[in-house]
Amino acid sequence: MIENLLYYFQFSFVIYALIAGVMIALCSSLLGVTLVLKRLSFIGDGLSHAAFGALSVATILKISVPTYFVLPVTILAAVLILCAGKNSKIKGDASIAMISVSSLAFGYLLMNIFSASANLSGDVCTTLFGSTSILTLSKGDVILSAALSVGVVIFFVLFYNRIFSITFDEDFARSNGMNTRFYNIALSVIIAVIIVLSMNLVGSLLISALIIFPAISAMRIFSNFKSVTVFSAISSIVCAMTGIFISILAGTPVGSTIVAVDFIMFVVCYIIGKSL
Repeated sequence: MIENLLYYFQFSFVIYALIAGVMIALCSSLLGVTLVLKRLSFIGDGLSHAAFGALSVATILKISVPTYFVLPVTILAAVLILCAGKNSKIKGDASIAMISVSSLAFGYLLMNIFSASANLSGDVCTTLFGSTSILTLSKGDVILSAALSVGVVIFFVLFYNRIFSITFDEDFARSNGMNTRFYNIALSVIIAVIIVLSMNLVGSLLISALIIFPAISAMRIFSNFKSVTVFSAISSIVCAMTGIFISILAGTPVGSTIVAVDFIMFVVCYIIGKSL
């Protein structure tokens, strides 16, 4: 097995996949803790479906780099979900469900009407569940993913205290003069960036797993916010690398394999937490 891995490391596409996978896993885990604690775990589903709809439009329009179209659309959806969540007539969970279902439906409808592909079902399945696309990334894709990921990490580190404040007591933070609306919008934008980055790795339907599993695994063992965040990041990176290695060696779907490893990690952490 080790010899096989060393053989595959000779190829640049494997290195690119590992770099992108690790950076995406790190970003997802950092924001995942905040989302779980704020009970916004399913915002990932809503935004991933919005990204699917945008990707469908980009495919139909034959946009050469779909990310440049999908990213702003997903960011807009994130801001809309946040604003709708503050509306007394449309609660946050209702707005997420509305955007999620409508984007998924319109995306699939447009692909059926306008797609020239002979394998529509295969294209849709690939977009929803991921495929080997993470293993076909170009150098430009990796640079873009790395740049956006570094930006997310820098934001989290610089504004760690403020993120901590709005996570646990947003009302108290607001009463102390913090512009909580700005930070909530910033978090929504960053989540949208993570969603778009993650589509190449696990597909639009499995993105929430990258956000949720590392956080809830860490919470089984630790109770301190900083400890949970650090362990979540480490476990997410380990699971992503393990999933990619298994996928390369066994020929399994990359996204599904990573999510399966994440679930196994959760089970292990749950057992450890019970024994402590």
